[in-house]
Amino acid sequence: MAQPSDFAQLINRRSLLKRSALGLGALGLTDLLQGAENSSPLVIHQPHFAPRAKRVIHFFLNGGPSHVDTFDHKPALKKYAGKPLGETLTTERKTGAAFPSPFSFSRYGESGLEVSELFAQTAQHADEIAVIRSMHAQVPNHEPSLMLMNCGNSVQARPSMGAWTTYGLGSANENLPGFISMCPDGLPIKGSENWQSAFLPGAYQGTYIDSREEEISKLIENIDHPQLSETDQRRQLNLLAKWNTRHEATRLDDRLNARIQSYELAYRMQMEASDAFDISKEPQHIRDSYGGGVHGRQTLIARRLVERGVRYVQLWHGKGQPWDNHENIEATHRARSAEIDQPIAALLTDLKQRGMLEDTLVLWGGEFGRTPTVELAGGKSKLGRDHNHYGFSVWMAGGGIKGGTTYGATDEFGFKAVENPVSVHDLHATMLHLLGLDHERLTYRYAGRDFRLTDVHGKVIHDVIA
Repeated sequence: MAQPSDFAQLINRRSLLKRSALGLGALGLTDLLQGAENSSPLVIHQPHFAPRAKRVIHFFLNGGPSHVDTFDHKPALKKYAGKPLGETLTTERKTGAAFPSPFSFSRYGESGLEVSELFAQTAQHADEIAVIRSMHAQVPNHEPSLMLMNCGNSVQARPSMGAWTTYGLGSANENLPGFISMCPDGLPIKGSENWQSAFLPGAYQGTYIDSREEEISKLIENIDHPQLSETDQRRQLNLLAKWNTRHEATRLDDRLNARIQSYELAYRMQMEASDAFDISKEPQHIRDSYGGGVHGRQTLIARRLVERGVRYVQLWHGKGQPWDNHENIEATHRARSAEIDQPIAALLTDLKQRGMLEDTLVLWGGEFGRTPTVELAGGKSKLGRDHNHYGFSVWMAGGGIKGGTTYGATDEFGFKAVENPVSVHDLHATMLHLLGLDHERLTYRYAGRDFRLTDVHGKVIHDVIA
């Protein structure tokens, strides 16, 4: 009869885990090689309740657009132009007197929504838009504010909104990523952290596309194999999956599973990505409606992607901070808006005509707003605005949104949210709610704790929901 010490030599804890994992790994490999429906983490999941939206298109105006020059009209700034506003709030840089918007505002639609001339074409959809004018963030710095807006936490590495969405709902097309982030000319500040999966499985990470490129072979690197046929690639991939699964089973490392899934997705993308990104297949009048240039092109691609089942598409307005206009805001904001106003308007029209706007949630905004006072550099004004996290605007359309709505307000000058303040956590909770997901129930256990996008915060803003 074996003694306990003998048994320990026969099978210790490490051996037991290895043998058990190998058995489970073999089962997993069988599903993978047979192409079973449940082998992919992106298989469609049922939401917690009936969703109003099935997908998201997120326009990210990198750098922080000025709310008082776009969707939050403040006539009092003209009255006090060039005068100090009394006690103001601390911002990143020194600011001076009141700086009225150099842009005219008009009312649009039956709702009479006030919108700046910078977004006159977008404003034609005023009755489909809900503007939240009382957003607030935590600090007046780009990096933490980008992380807060995209990932729900300004300090620690957490999964992004797109990653949580695909984790909660899966993807409706196994041949395309569930989450795609397009940013022309390279990565923005914080790079891929903006669309990271963090501790969620790697399959939920956003796929970056440099939308400046037009040729499919440059837009998506290595989309075609120069030598092997699809049949030979399938055989090669099966063998690689077999080796990786064995390797994974002896190490209990989730990163290997993510690698296996990424190889599978890369193989499947050959069949569909070329078509999805090829806007030449669109009628000329559709292409013309979106306008020329990279932003028109990437916005049209976004529609083609969500039409094919991609769950979350983020459209960045270039790397760096194109909306971070510390000087000459009249010229710079005018130039930036001219690049995206027509594409945004065209997208809303296009989605509506296709019957897709009702279940596609469109989000517009940056990481914070800008000051209603002029920024001072060396004691002098260069007619720009500093960062302002105390109060700013975002808007949403489609996907169950109550159009023609404004919610919350900043003070009479636009410095701080004073009426129905909305945190980034509240915004995320509302977006998840529209997608049929309860932000308090959408959790992932990591390091002995259940994490969620909204951490321990967030409330759904029902007043912007139809």
